Amino acid sequence: MTYVLQNVVFPLDRDPDLLPLYVDPETWSTIADEPVRVSSRAQIGNILDRRRARIVAGRRVSFGTYFNAFPASYWQHWTAVRDVRLRIRTTGPATILVYRSTGTGARQRIDTREVDGAAESVFDLVLDQYSDGGWIWFDIVADEKNAVFEGAEWTTEQEPARTGKASIGITTYNKPDYCIWTLLNLAEADDVLELVDRIYVVDQGDQRVDQQPEYAQVAAALGETLEILTQPNLGGSGGFARAMAETLRRPESGFVELLDDDVRIEPESVRRSIVFGRFASVPTIVGAHMFDLLNRPKLHAWAEVVDEAPFMWRTLNQHQMPHDFSVSNLRQTAMLHSRLDADYNGWWMCLIPVEAIREVGMPLPAFIKWDDAEFCLRAGRAGFPTVSVPGVALWHVSWVGKDDSIDWQAYFHARNRIVAGLLHSQAPHGGTLIRHSRRMDLKHLMMMQYYPVALRHRALRDILTGPAHMRGNLATAMPAARALAADFPETTVYKDTGVPLRSRLGRQVFKQVRPEKLDSPKGIALRWFTFSTLIAHWFHAPRPENVDRPEVEFGKGDAHWWRLPHYDSALVSAADGSGTNIYTRDRAKYRRMLIESVRLHRALKRRWPALSAEYRRALPELTSLEAWDRTFGGSA
Repeated sequence: MTYVLQNVVFPLDRDPDLLPLYVDPETWSTIADEPVRVSSRAQIGNILDRRRARIVAGRRVSFGTYFNAFPASYWQHWTAVRDVRLRIRTTGPATILVYRSTGTGARQRIDTREVDGAAESVFDLVLDQYSDGGWIWFDIVADEKNAVFEGAEWTTEQEPARTGKASIGITTYNKPDYCIWTLLNLAEADDVLELVDRIYVVDQGDQRVDQQPEYAQVAAALGETLEILTQPNLGGSGGFARAMAETLRRPESGFVELLDDDVRIEPESVRRSIVFGRFASVPTIVGAHMFDLLNRPKLHAWAEVVDEAPFMWRTLNQHQMPHDFSVSNLRQTAMLHSRLDADYNGWWMCLIPVEAIREVGMPLPAFIKWDDAEFCLRAGRAGFPTVSVPGVALWHVSWVGKDDSIDWQAYFHARNRIVAGLLHSQAPHGGTLIRHSRRMDLKHLMMMQYYPVALRHRALRDILTGPAHMRGNLATAMPAARALAADFPETTVYKDTGVPLRSRLGRQVFKQVRPEKLDSPKGIALRWFTFSTLIAHWFHAPRPENVDRPEVEFGKGDAHWWRLPHYDSALVSAADGSGTNIYTRDRAKYRRMLIESVRLHRALKRRWPALSAEYRRALPELTSLEAWDRTFGGSA
């Protein structure tokens, strides 16, 4: 039997910005002496449908792109597939060239074929030289006349390791328009639905998906495949846990595919993730990469890891991310050809085998943040690896226009990271985690951001009470954190009213440089800056005129922790550009919170071994299906 591993596809949207991710017509211009790819409506006009494209006479088109090259190294390393067949259909005179790359990005020709008329070209490929990395792709060159690319697939005749279908779980909170769009696109993708058992929409908001005008069309198209589940807002962990619980009760489902709500999917990626999960040598968590929904050629997440010492997540090759495919394509970017191994994958899109859930349990009742990383770490130690597969991706609203470290989510950032550290860190006392947490408090205090410090301290106090608090405040922690904002004037965003707010000394402007070139203090200078700033803020009250009116103004990108402390107050643009916050130094809050930070972190360090043992003993109950079922029943 022949199994399709990967179809060659073109964008669902006729969007020139998407073209570099699917096909590269090799049209270039020069701007400021730099080579730049140029997209045009004429090129988009050569895309005939989802599977077909016109190759203009005399032009060369490469399919060595993110979505249409074949990630050979990942298939060789994580599956037993060794024989792959590439089948290409064309009409008209053309030359087909097949290439591979090495782990360092070096290009090598594999085969060449000249065709004419209606032709089907077959290339048999062996996956035996891709241990460190590498892709396989093809180019098509049209001769004296236009040619038409009629479609292509990467297939194998090897049997998959498992054959279960996947249930899809979409967790949503008041984003019904996104969900409807996702469901409509799934309904039109027959080859995806062949692999899908159920689609669960876990609706936790009051703007219901099933009350949208388009819902009747969606429900009719998907039939019994679609189920809408409603429950109070239990966060991402509560919504995804519900999808997992429902999937475990479906004998036809071998996987659950978790999807965020504020996304745009590529249906072929959903199909590829399920197929990869079926062929994986051992049950494997199959993650997806994340592109920016508002800047669609820009890739933000490839493979993510948790560093042991600070117990903090990051993207591999972080200094090279995000990567903009409109500037540098796949073939030009050596970094993207090495095989990058992940510790976890974000639950914007993540396929989880049911064996992993049955073995290691459900998510932590974390509400949001770190539930995905903690689950993958737990699963990895039980023998279920996570693979972030190239060519499997979606578009998600990125964090570029957000700063959730200073809003209500600061509670969950702090609490869930420390709880994950208590559960999984192998370093004594969590390595540098506690020191890093204390430094986060100091930075916020020096920047006059007292609200996130209050939330972080609430998180520490809850952690010190023991693991029972996590399920106990699952439904209440978020509204309580949001309500606390009323006590902190700096959380007010002053919207544009036509009369801009003014500061006494005007806007502070700094030269824009790369992050690694910022003028932040380091070494001895950093120690002196921290010490002198802490002392100054302790002893010196702000001047009255700077309390009555902000002293200076900063753009969000300039308002760093080593600049704001020099002033008594500042106007700072909101991360999304929607308005301005006013930060004002409050000596009483500063003193009280600084003392509390020292006290709480000392307590955490002193009790770390005992707390770690307590949280680890409680983990099976915290993540059990029975405990989650009680939560769902109690919240219904």
